[in-house]
Amino acid sequence: MSKLRIHPHLRIPALAVLALAGLCALYPAPSQARTIHLIETGSTLLYPLFNLWVPIYTATHPGIRITTEATGSGTGIAQATADLVQLGASDAYLSPALQRLHPGLLNIPLAISSQMVNYNLPGLNDRPLHLSGSVLAAIYAGQIRYWNAPAIRALNPGLTLPHHLILPIHRSDGSGDTFIFTQYLSFSTPAWMMTTGYGTTVSWPSVRGEIGATGNPGMVQALATNPYAIAYIGVSYRSAILKDHLGQAWLKNRAGRFVSLTHSTVEAAVASRAPHTPPDQSISLVFAPGAQSYPIINYEYAIVKEHQASRHMAQAVRQLLDWAIAPTGGNAPSFLNRVGFAPLPKLAVLQSRRQIAKIH
Repeated sequence: MSKLRIHPHLRIPALAVLALAGLCALYPAPSQARTIHLIETGSTLLYPLFNLWVPIYTATHPGIRITTEATGSGTGIAQATADLVQLGASDAYLSPALQRLHPGLLNIPLAISSQMVNYNLPGLNDRPLHLSGSVLAAIYAGQIRYWNAPAIRALNPGLTLPHHLILPIHRSDGSGDTFIFTQYLSFSTPAWMMTTGYGTTVSWPSVRGEIGATGNPGMVQALATNPYAIAYIGVSYRSAILKDHLGQAWLKNRAGRFVSLTHSTVEAAVASRAPHTPPDQSISLVFAPGAQSYPIINYEYAIVKEHQASRHMAQAVRQLLDWAIAPTGGNAPSFLNRVGFAPLPKLAVLQSRRQIAKIH
């Protein structure tokens, strides 16, 4: 039987064989390629932005799958802490107690959002009411019960308000929106701070006609279906507010001026407060100084553990977050403008990148 002969010039040197084997290990066949599945859950305010990001990001990163869920900031923090998800989305930074209990837990700002105070006043939804933190605190405490109460009329001279019971709507789930709204009430009204305070959940005072709702979509629906109601709603749902022809208040800021929610008033608040962000980025941006500052803005956080299940998972999380905060990536106007968010200032981007680099 004749033996198969290989032409001398076609023989593959042993080193080349080893090199080829190494390349195959680095770049496996498509059928063997590793797929990383990331789960994001939490903030309903951040949820619309993640849903804009995901299809664009995964189209250029075919080895990454991302599942998003709108469960509320409280759930986002809890599930990230318990290692049930890789990314917890939250409008609230981590409390000092939680940071002490979980020293490897990071809160990383991804963008800047804001919050509206909206109302359903038949015949008056096209009129911007002036409201202050102290008046809102009195409404949610049940101390101001009717729309034509003297305190509300004093802020809106010349406007005829109805003698109708106010229906305050609040979140019934753990919510970063509740966190920043109750911060506005607390920072502007010492009595609220001493009694109810702020948090993702609070013990709301019992008020006649009060309504509990889940998530920002639930808040919009409850407001739209209940005339004479008032609610706090994240800016990423502004299109739903406009669609339902609901009112939007001008809020009293720390300087004592009433300001509407605009790009310039958010920028003023960012410029005033964001430079004071500490390295761990746990800071409230609510009730910032400045004559033009809108009073309810905040960082939108990714809650992430430094130590991930594998180096591949850690790499995938780092790459996604680095892209999300990049001005040419997730912080591009093409994404942020669609949900009413503002980009991270340069200092916050640098701080976020330092935190992202800790993920391993």
